[in-house]
Amino acid sequence: MKKALGTMATIIMVAILIGTFITSKNATAGETARDDRFIAYDNGTVLDTRTNLMWAAKDNGKNINWADAKSYCENYRGGGYSDWRMPTQDELAGLYDSSKSFKAIQRDYSVHLTELIQLSACCPWALETRGSDAAYFSFNFGKRLWLLQSCNSSTRALPVRSGK
Repeated sequence: MKKALGTMATIIMVAILIGTFITSKNATAGETARDDRFIAYDNGTVLDTRTNLMWAAKDNGKNINWADAKSYCENYRGGGYSDWRMPTQDELAGLYDSSKSFKAIQRDYSVHLTELIQLSACCPWALETRGSDAAYFSFNFGKRLWLLQSCNSSTRALPVRSGK
């Protein structure tokens, strides 16, 4: 009888632990701030309610070439999600807002987008390539530009995923 009770207690404890793990892993993130169409969550993500795209709340924080930026985005695990990718130029351009302005974290110039997404420099890479060049978007000038994929001056990785 004691052995059966001990086994049952162990099974119940394991079930509670598994349930706690599953619940905490899939728990809904808490909202921390809003800015027009953007909602920031406490798991390091920002939802664009207009496009239903979810963005990392900050870029990778240092200069990076295109190939490494693409890998960074694809391997990003922010918010517990595993389906992050590099954004397109159009998706980045959709974040641009000339009426908003704040200083890039590591630079002495302003960028123009919601402050809920923190950029450490002006220019996240985009997915598109043509030959040895790759697209990026300049948030200080609001321009779609191209640069050698091997360059890594003021370029950043900013992961995005479908908000589903």
